[in-house]
Amino acid sequence: MERLIRLTAVLSDAGERGVPAATLMKVAGFEANDTTDALGREFRHLRRQGWQIDNLSAAREDAVWRLRKGDSRLRLRLSSAEQAALQRAALLADRSDLAVRLGLEPTVVRPVTDLVVEQADGLEHLDAVMRAVQRSAVIRFRYNGRSRAVHPASVRHQNNQWYLSGREDDDAAVKHFVVSRMSEVRLGQAGTATRVEPVRRLALHPLRWEMDEPTEVTLVAAEEFLPDVVRWLQQPLDTQRADGGTCIVTYRVTHRAAMRARLYMLGERVRVLGPAEFREELLADLRDMAGV
Repeated sequence: MERLIRLTAVLSDAGERGVPAATLMKVAGFEANDTTDALGREFRHLRRQGWQIDNLSAAREDAVWRLRKGDSRLRLRLSSAEQAALQRAALLADRSDLAVRLGLEPTVVRPVTDLVVEQADGLEHLDAVMRAVQRSAVIRFRYNGRSRAVHPASVRHQNNQWYLSGREDDDAAVKHFVVSRMSEVRLGQAGTATRVEPVRRLALHPLRWEMDEPTEVTLVAAEEFLPDVVRWLQQPLDTQRADGGTCIVTYRVTHRAAMRARLYMLGERVRVLGPAEFREELLADLRDMAGV
C-alpha cells in the first residue's frame, strides 16, 4: 500500500508530462535486477481501483507513464456500458473537461463546424442531430429519397425511436424525422438555423405521426367490417354509406408506411379506391414482398 501511495503521488505531481518508468522503479523501491513487469503489477492494482494510467511513449521507446485524474468512484460503480453512455453524454453536452475526467482524450471532442457523419447503424447520426439543436444549426441529410435542409426544433425519444422535429427550408410546417432513417448527414455552422416555434409531443398512434406529406386516402369496406377498420385505422375523416351494404371512408394519411402496414392487417376486408399514387405505392410494396 505504501508503494502504491508513493507511485500515485509522483505521477499526480508530474501531471501531463508523465514520469519515466526508470524513475518510477526507484520510487517504488524495486531492486536493480527487477523488471518493469513489477511496475506493471502495481499499475494493475491501481487500475482496479479506478485510476487511469497511460503510457505516453511510442512503441519500442522507454515508457513514460501519466496518471489521468478523474473520479475513480464512477469506474467502480458503473458498468462498462454505463461509463460509455456517460462519456457520450459529456461529448454531446460539449463538456470536454468532464469527458477528459471520464477517460476520453481531448482530441476525441471534435469541432462541430461542418461535421460529417457516415452512416452505419443509423444511431451515430444522433450526435449531429443533438448538436444541431444545441447550436441552432441547419442540418442537411437525405430522407425518403430526397435531400433535406432542416431548421431543428427539438430531438426526443419516443415509441422506441429517436426523432428530430424541425422545419424544412421550403416548408412552414414542422415535421418529425426518424434519426435512424437519415443518411448523408451534414451539420452546418452554428447559428444558421431560424427559430422554430416549440412543437407538440408526437402522437402515440403511428398513423398520426407527420412523416410524409398529407394525403387523403379513400377506402371501401363492407359495413360489417367497419368496426375492424376503425380499430386498426382510427376514426376516418368522412364516412359515407354506399350500395350493397358497403361504406366509403376517407383518411388523412401522414405516415404512409404505417398506413400500408395496417391495410395489410385488414387484408380483403378493405379495398383502396384512391388516390392512384397511393394505390401504385401499395402494389409496388406488395410486389416487392412477393418477389415478383
